[in-house]
Amino acid sequence: MAEQCKCCESVKFDTLLKGGHVIDPKNGISAIRDVAITDKRIAAVDTNIPAETAKQVIDVTGFIVTPGLIDIHVHIFPQSDQMTGSVIPDGQSWRSGVTTYVDAGTAGALDFGRFKERVIDKSGTRIYAFINIADHGMGPGEQDRAHMIPELTASVCKAFKEIVGIKSAHYWTRAPWDDKHAPWDNVSHSVKAGEICQMPVMVDFWPRPPERSYEELILKQLRPGDIHTHVFAQQHPIILADGKVNPALFEARKRGVIFDVGHGCGSFWFRNAVPCFEQGFPPDSLSTDLHTGDAATGLVGSIMDLCSKFMAVGMSLEEVIDRSTWKPAQEIGHPEHGHLTVGAIADVAVFDIRKGAFNFRDCPGGKVSGDKKLECMLTFQAGSLAFDGNSVTGFRWQDGPPSYWVCP
Repeated sequence: MAEQCKCCESVKFDTLLKGGHVIDPKNGISAIRDVAITDKRIAAVDTNIPAETAKQVIDVTGFIVTPGLIDIHVHIFPQSDQMTGSVIPDGQSWRSGVTTYVDAGTAGALDFGRFKERVIDKSGTRIYAFINIADHGMGPGEQDRAHMIPELTASVCKAFKEIVGIKSAHYWTRAPWDDKHAPWDNVSHSVKAGEICQMPVMVDFWPRPPERSYEELILKQLRPGDIHTHVFAQQHPIILADGKVNPALFEARKRGVIFDVGHGCGSFWFRNAVPCFEQGFPPDSLSTDLHTGDAATGLVGSIMDLCSKFMAVGMSLEEVIDRSTWKPAQEIGHPEHGHLTVGAIADVAVFDIRKGAFNFRDCPGGKVSGDKKLECMLTFQAGSLAFDGNSVTGFRWQDGPPSYWVCP
């Protein structure tokens, strides 16, 4: 491709990102490359693409260039009648290199149409969703079996292309079991809906052995491709008394169960995450459980921050990019996203790596220290510049073009 460009005198690219370190896990790239964009799609990824072949050339030397980040656990439905605390998608996404959000069950079958009309269709950020098994979404209905209707849920999943699966959460964590509340109601109804519409289930879980054990969830209830979010939460017995990782996790992963972070305000503990990583059980995907409670406090402002946190734990830059781009794209059944393959939609993020002394904390206040932190420089959503946090594409005002000096 590079040789063809050298022979071509005409402009063929809209935008050329030149000189950055490209990390594209799907294509096995971690090297200095130029990235060209045309007609909202990746047009070329190569070395030394001539600047004269592009209308706009952006020097990203010294920066990291990745696919747009994908956060598969957020809450972005402010108009929900049940849940407060959702964030505005475009106000949070691009500044952190995110181009795709997946709402995790804020809406249910009865209000998903409103969610699509008021949020999905009006947002620049790409949005998919897990639909709540409770028909009214997050709220009291999650405690009531009568509001868990697999056939209704599955029919709505089939009706909306934005839905990627079913969410089960917050069910009966402490009150005694009774005729209306059996231990596996929410999980079994979600799995049934998933079987009807052939979609995965994402589960937020609180074990209550012996009737509802953690091991039964991941070894029997969940299917291959189903997602256990909040994997490092305090309530899960993933680190045994001898300090070893629960063997059930490795067995469940072999079965095809997916383990997602889902950080949130109360679902991430270093005492679980660090031993798991050190013993060979990293998460399959990184996600934030973003809502106003954690976005506003600095606990986890974005998946970019979560990448920095896991680098402090010991993951490589390539590993955290993989778990926030290509792996989540596959988990939600949208492999057209999360990579920089020629022809793919041009969702691109550009990061700087700040060097220094940084602390990263978990939900109860434990911390780890690290020496680097990601900072978003540029974000392109489908080829259009959506964020320029350090005026990378700007010019000195003194050198402004003629139009700069004229009031229209």
